[in-house]
Amino acid sequence: MPATSSASATPPTPGVELAALLADRELGLRALTGAGERAPAVAVHAVHASEMADPSPYLLGGELLLTAGAQLEADADAYVARLVAAGAAALGFGVAPVYEEVPPELAAACARHGLPLLEVPPRTPFTAVARTVWRLMAEARTRELRRVTEAQQSLAAAAARPEPVPALLRRLAATLGGHATLLPAGGQDPGRDAGQGTGQAATRHAGRELPPEAAGALAALLTRVGAPGGPATATDAAAGWQLTAYPLGGEGQVLGVAVPDRTPGDHAITAIAAVLLTLLTTHRPAGTEAGALTRLLLGGSPAEALGPGPWHVVHARGTGDPQALAAALGTVLVDARGEEVRLLAEREPGPLPGWRLGVSAPAGPGALAGAEAQARRALRRAEAARAPLARHTAGGLDALLDPAEALTHARELLAPLAPEQVRTLRSWLAHHGSWDRTAAALGVHRNTVRQRVARCTALLGRDLDDPDTRMELWFALRTLDRQDNSPVT
Repeated sequence: MPATSSASATPPTPGVELAALLADRELGLRALTGAGERAPAVAVHAVHASEMADPSPYLLGGELLLTAGAQLEADADAYVARLVAAGAAALGFGVAPVYEEVPPELAAACARHGLPLLEVPPRTPFTAVARTVWRLMAEARTRELRRVTEAQQSLAAAAARPEPVPALLRRLAATLGGHATLLPAGGQDPGRDAGQGTGQAATRHAGRELPPEAAGALAALLTRVGAPGGPATATDAAAGWQLTAYPLGGEGQVLGVAVPDRTPGDHAITAIAAVLLTLLTTHRPAGTEAGALTRLLLGGSPAEALGPGPWHVVHARGTGDPQALAAALGTVLVDARGEEVRLLAEREPGPLPGWRLGVSAPAGPGALAGAEAQARRALRRAEAARAPLARHTAGGLDALLDPAEALTHARELLAPLAPEQVRTLRSWLAHHGSWDRTAAALGVHRNTVRQRVARCTALLGRDLDDPDTRMELWFALRTLDRQDNSPVT
């Protein structure tokens, strides 16, 4: 059965192959798996050092586990079996000071269970191995981001050609090194012969020819996604090919791609192509996203460029790719330059895996500044409640108090605090007083958070453990945020 999901975030940064670590002469690592065999081309996604007799409960999978064998059990086979069951990518054994050489029984157990075993020489600290892995992963991430950026430019150029749909499909297939199919609404047979017809309704194909098994599996996937009520995306694998299907524009059209090896940037590249194909093939009235972008580039104002709406401003924070998020929301109006991703969508979003969303109330083009503040506040509520989504709701305390009086009180209450202290207090309250989560959100040490909050307590002369005090401070902070984000008149 193909795997399905309502949305999919960009896969994580590709792992570092053991061959790359072995090629680093400064590390001096040596592969011991089997009888002198080279370690298999497995990928390392993290590094973890442990001298525990059983570190498997602390592994997430994909780690290079480093150990000097301080508590290595007599039963090496059981030790290695647990590591394999936990998903460890490889085992690095540091020789000296505990062992002068890698225990032969450990090497034999790794060979039996297929776990790559590396010898770490005495001169190489474990931290040097970890730093090399992080460096190689950062380099791989940079290459992948550059690839996605270049693909975005080439796909946009293809979309501007006289016959944009086939040109875009050819460019997508070439970029992915695979196959691309566009199934029209109501289409049934995505076989290559169907693409020989002309006109918008013909199934179009580009790229490499698929073997029959993969072509059949892709056909079934496209039909399933294109059916009414079908999933937002679907994936499958057949005959060594990785298959993915994306619906376009809610009108029954489906984009399918097939690649022999899926890389982290493939999803983002395909999502960009899906947005462009949606704009090119979906019947849209004047004043929607494509027209809006054109008029804005020609000097128009947002209110003049956008259609009547209603529009939803969305603030998002997560680990996924912003372009994939935009594709899931059916929009190309996305700003991903800051810590938060901001989007403008015609349809109201639901929760999406990998993201926390704050959604404004429906707004017309002339009310987007207020909707922007609503979405920002809604995202903060979602983060504070650890919820996947929060929507703006009218009423509550905001509707009971005079805005001017509330602002005056907020300024007087928070006047003793410096901007950094206000920022720390806001984050600390939003995370329910958690030192660790606040430190992670601010990018500082937890002791720094403790010191700043203690200073806030002294300056305010309030007991921050009192729930009434926390509520009052939170309301004051939200009042200042609302004032800072209000449109200038």
